[in-house]
Amino acid sequence: MSVTDYAIDIALILIVLRQIRTRPLTARSAVIPFVILAIAGSHYLKGFPTKGDDLLMDVVLVVAGAAFGIVSGLTTKVWKDAAGHIVCQAGVTAAAVWILGMAIRMGFDIWANTKSGETSLYHFSMHHSITSAQAYATAFVLMAFAQVLIRVGIMQFRRVSLESSGSPVHNAVPS
Repeated sequence: MSVTDYAIDIALILIVLRQIRTRPLTARSAVIPFVILAIAGSHYLKGFPTKGDDLLMDVVLVVAGAAFGIVSGLTTKVWKDAAGHIVCQAGVTAAAVWILGMAIRMGFDIWANTKSGETSLYHFSMHHSITSAQAYATAFVLMAFAQVLIRVGIMQFRRVSLESSGSPVHNAVPS
């Protein structure tokens, strides 16, 4: 893995870790995740292999990423504070699921670049008709995109819903 690989993975993990503390939830909250996705996409997406079972692998990993994003987005607390501002706080479940999704990709990348990982991937690829290393890179990047986009989308939907609902202000963090 390159320094850029580590930097992108760590930046994606820090997105949710910084939300363990109560933070304002605004439309601008989506900017940093989108910038990181744009950087990751330009760095890793060099094509979309479609031969063999490459597309099936893409679909499976996108569904997994979406599941991580849904759980992380729905288990993050969102409420109006005493001043009427919408705030959020990622709890243990939201952070753990987010980190798990990111760690799976990082762990796979580290393992795939070992001798035993290369050998295992070669045999797996032959057996399951995966056509190239780019197919794996694309599938895992799409998994990350799904996780980030779904979580950010859920958070922004919850923010807009709370803004438009006229809900009363909560003085304490919901349990």
